Amino acid sequence: MRYFIGNWKMFGVPKSRNILNKINKFNTKDKNRNKYKVIITPPYTLIESYAKYFKNKKIVVGSQNCYQKDQFSSNTAAISPYMIRSIGAKYTLVGHSDNRAEGDTDLMLKDKVKYALKNKLKVVFCIGENKLEKKNKKTLSVLKKQMTKVLEKNFNKNNIIVAYEPIWSIGTGKIPTGSDLKKTTVYIKKVLKDIFNKKSPAVLYGGSVDGNNVEIFREIEEIDGFLIGGASKSSKKFIDIIKNYYR
Repeated sequence: MRYFIGNWKMFGVPKSRNILNKINKFNTKDKNRNKYKVIITPPYTLIESYAKYFKNKKIVVGSQNCYQKDQFSSNTAAISPYMIRSIGAKYTLVGHSDNRAEGDTDLMLKDKVKYALKNKLKVVFCIGENKLEKKNKKTLSVLKKQMTKVLEKNFNKNNIIVAYEPIWSIGTGKIPTGSDLKKTTVYIKKVLKDIFNKKSPAVLYGGSVDGNNVEIFREIEEIDGFLIGGASKSSKKFIDIIKNYYR
């Protein structure tokens, strides 16, 4: 199974649903539709209405983040995995570089993963190195630390997906070379296999994915799908990625 996950970030109002309607319409007619899953993570404000609307359709709705406590607490503006699940989200991103930059620590991320899994959310756990770390050839050690500090053997690996998003690639149009990406993905899966003592969860790539470069990624069979930012805000661009992947 391949995954095409659209992360809308700070984008979208109720009528933006039309973008998803077009993607859903394409999916229902696509001969490859049983080979992949489409997940969209809109802002918190849209999760409930979108989850309800797409309930029996092809698009699954998730959240872009969650708070590191369970159920309810006195933290102003915080939204727990329990609350997200109760309005129909099925997935949540955890550890996106935006949130790490805003102060999410490994300890907080571990709690987010733990409580998300407890509340039957599937977790898309984001990892990635920055420009300096890449320059200093620290990519693999940084990724290993990000995974081993947060993910535990007793977490249900069937409900975890890992998304590799090099920070230097997000929104820049720069992407890793095919050979670098293959090497990195193989390494990530090896670390995950060590953590869980069994087959690795799915590993996705994210960072400047578009309809043109997706063909490069198609060659790397270790990649199980994509976390798509900017291009997911346009039904045409998102559909082009899927079409060109299966071309």
